[in-house]
Amino acid sequence: MASIHVGVRDIAESALDVAAAIDFVSDAEHGGIALFVGKVRRRNLGREAVGIHYDIHRLLAPRLMREMAEQIATDLGAPVSLYAEHACGHLAVGDTAIVVAAATAHRDEAFRACRALTEAIKYRAPVWKQEHYVDGSSEWSEGAAWDQAGKVDEDRPDA
Repeated sequence: MASIHVGVRDIAESALDVAAAIDFVSDAEHGGIALFVGKVRRRNLGREAVGIHYDIHRLLAPRLMREMAEQIATDLGAPVSLYAEHACGHLAVGDTAIVVAAATAHRDEAFRACRALTEAIKYRAPVWKQEHYVDGSSEWSEGAAWDQAGKVDEDRPDA
């Protein structure tokens, strides 16, 4: 059995809430909680950024994120609580872009579930990132590649 929360949040309305993720996945049956918080970094591919803009398919993304979470819960084969929210809109360096949490009876399962959901969203969700640089230019990110074995394509350093 799985408890799942997924969402897309407009950063102009409110920031992502790490405490809400922990609260959602907390349960007396779960002894392990794993958390991933993705932040906007200052440097990417040797360029200094001032921020990014995320465009997200507002209807499709939550549906696909839920399907991903449900598949991870099924594959895990153990009770799990999963939480994932991705920010959309303009984010400054240091802002939180994504929060993913997983809770299970044991830490190994929690770590695996959290990583699996984080990677699934990164590589399969309809999310597009435009980076804005200190020189005033901007570029859409090519994203990252995820091979069939579930490994990051090392030729794509923006992963």
